[in-house]
Amino acid sequence: MRKMGRLFQSMKKSFTASVWQEEKMYVAQCLEVDVASQGETEQEALSNLQEALELHFENPVATLLPEIKKIQAEVSVA
Repeated sequence: MRKMGRLFQSMKKSFTASVWQEEKMYVAQCLEVDVASQGETEQEALSNLQEALELHFENPVATLLPEIKKIQAEVSVA
């Protein structure tokens, strides 16, 4: 895989997925990484999870350097 003039290596890695049905859709959630996806069939949900994991681990390519900002939010406390 070649990006912006640099060479990045890729490798295969195995992940564990939990799959369940919610109404008419199947949900596949990776147990090692906080990534999930869905599909109309169990196989489609797993295929979508595979794609989501590949995108999750893809090297970022920013056109501009990110800016770090601090924000405040009002939250309820018990």
